[in-house]
Amino acid sequence: MDTYARDGLVFQVRDSGPRGAEAVVCLHGFPQDARAFGAVGRRLTAAGLRVLAPDQRGYSPGARPPGRAAYVLPELVADVLALADAAGARRVHVVGHDWGGVVAWALAAAHPDRVRSATVLSTPHPAALRAAALRGGQALRSAYAAGFQVPALPERLLLARSGAALRTLLARGGLPGELADGYARRMAEPGALSAALGWYRALPLQRARTGPAAVPVAFLHGRHDPFFSPAAVHGTAAHVRAPFTSRRLPTGHWLPEREPAAVADAVLDLVARTS
Repeated sequence: MDTYARDGLVFQVRDSGPRGAEAVVCLHGFPQDARAFGAVGRRLTAAGLRVLAPDQRGYSPGARPPGRAAYVLPELVADVLALADAAGARRVHVVGHDWGGVVAWALAAAHPDRVRSATVLSTPHPAALRAAALRGGQALRSAYAAGFQVPALPERLLLARSGAALRTLLARGGLPGELADGYARRMAEPGALSAALGWYRALPLQRARTGPAAVPVAFLHGRHDPFFSPAAVHGTAAHVRAPFTSRRLPTGHWLPEREPAAVADAVLDLVARTS
């Protein structure tokens, strides 16, 4: 399966591994795409799992609807459920990084009947993020999200010099050069960066809050992640109503790309414990 459709949108997806095996859905964040999980996916398919890694809403060229309302969390969650349906997978293991982690938390809370386990990379539970913003220093670390609300200006700044500005930021943040180049080129496609920023610009429209996760969760976070405060990381355990493990890795934000073995091991441990 190379693509799947929902509500007139067409999503690209990397589908690898045995079709009849347990399915793992890998959800990237900003400004990544499915390539973020290349090394993770190879380890998971080698272990006999089926891996589905979509280019999510705003990132697939055929799924870039206009307007911020198209990027509210219920739409992002429904996209993943549609992928599972298209793949014939009643229940899946979900892996999410950055914004993909937000979607993974929402799935784990609202759809435990569709999710066997969740491996969340970098992103604390949304309730822990809100609490830490009030008293744990998270507000300063999230200030860039407020900047993304400004129309057009973030696009001009990040795409300056044909995307070189974004490429430089990603490389300085620890991404391997080849992936930094690839992500920046994708964001330079017409309308791509505005669509990806739609996830941030939809934040003022979010109504429902994510409840406690109701499936087993593995939470991996980087010691040097600049985007998430220790208070948010440590507060996450209180929002899981199922077996929970947490591991701090000696790296920064880009866990799928920089720590694929640790990520794959966490997923495989959950698969073994929930099968």
